[in-house]
Amino acid sequence: MTYRKLTSILIGAAMISASGATFAHEPGDWLLRVGGSQVDPTSDNGDVVSVDGDSSITFNLSYLITEHWAVELLAATPFEHAINLEGGPRVGKTEHLPPTVSIQYHLLPNADFQPYVGLGVNYTTFFDEKTTGPLAGTDLSLQDSWGVAAQVGMDWMLGDRWFLNVDVRWIDIDTDAYLDGAFLEEVEIDPMVYGAHLGYRF
Repeated sequence: MTYRKLTSILIGAAMISASGATFAHEPGDWLLRVGGSQVDPTSDNGDVVSVDGDSSITFNLSYLITEHWAVELLAATPFEHAINLEGGPRVGKTEHLPPTVSIQYHLLPNADFQPYVGLGVNYTTFFDEKTTGPLAGTDLSLQDSWGVAAQVGMDWMLGDRWFLNVDVRWIDIDTDAYLDGAFLEEVEIDPMVYGAHLGYRF
């Protein structure tokens, strides 16, 4: 499903619920969301090595500048990814953290069902790389990455303060892989990230 189709679905559902709206986001509100996310990297993301997906605890904090515009910070506990030779065995693992800052636009802030879209900048840092199998004993290093992040999501108000949240993100993550200090290849991870959270407005 494309972002355009998903956004259309969210807008349509929000319009249906807008007539019964009672819980509005307002300028100055903080929205805290805590839950979990699945990072699903692009398949065949490298010619030599590839990085598998993982899930972890995620949380984000949004500040409403106006009733429509917000700034959001995404954070998480570390994700751990298996590293495989392309079409072959597992050869290592790495962990990463993906802090992301985004500007969000909330389409219907006065509805119970509140869709939004966002665009921002992601910084991904890789650490604790370890090698196994055919690469055991070698030094594998993945360089940190800067890239664009896009999202679409929705908050479903359960009352004046509590709400449910789901979101989908695409993050541009490209990392240079080095083996024993020698350049191996550029790995284009570029994951889709699927999240579900419980939120609180204060």
